[in-house]
Amino acid sequence: MENSNIIITINREFGTGGREIAHKLGNILGIKVYDKNVLDTDMGMDQNVTSKKMYQAEEKILKEIAEKESCVIVGRAGFHIFKDYPNAVKIFLIADVDARVKNLCEKLDLSESEATKMVKEIDGRREQFTKKYTGVSRYDAHNYDFVINVTGIPSYHVAVFLAQNVRWKFQK
Repeated sequence: MENSNIIITINREFGTGGREIAHKLGNILGIKVYDKNVLDTDMGMDQNVTSKKMYQAEEKILKEIAEKESCVIVGRAGFHIFKDYPNAVKIFLIADVDARVKNLCEKLDLSESEATKMVKEIDGRREQFTKKYTGVSRYDAHNYDFVINVTGIPSYHVAVFLAQNVRWKFQK
């Protein structure tokens, strides 16, 4: 992990706890996590803007961040932005639909039907965003170094597993 900054991208299905896992991973590795909320604040943009201009601005900001420091990037098609970076680790988190729905019911106090609807809608929007701006599917496993089904695995354990593998990949 010397000489060049490590870039970890985490793409995820809605309800997997990906943002939580990303923050735990960042804490374990001692690196900052960047997600939609941080980027929208940094860019001064409304969170609902999904234009080509916003995607290009995010891409520019993410590349600038990665040049300055090691980082964990949640979503934002980071796997595609950093596809040709040898110092990037691209991760996709998946989970069984029932587990994701249960997770959302507990965390957001939703009914099962509300959570199921959110999973379908948000996963659909994320896939549409990814295809529109990158031309690839976020579900293609070839886009990632790790595709992990996190069903039934506590988020801390997923983060520890990922941290160990990131460290292993970059040890000289």
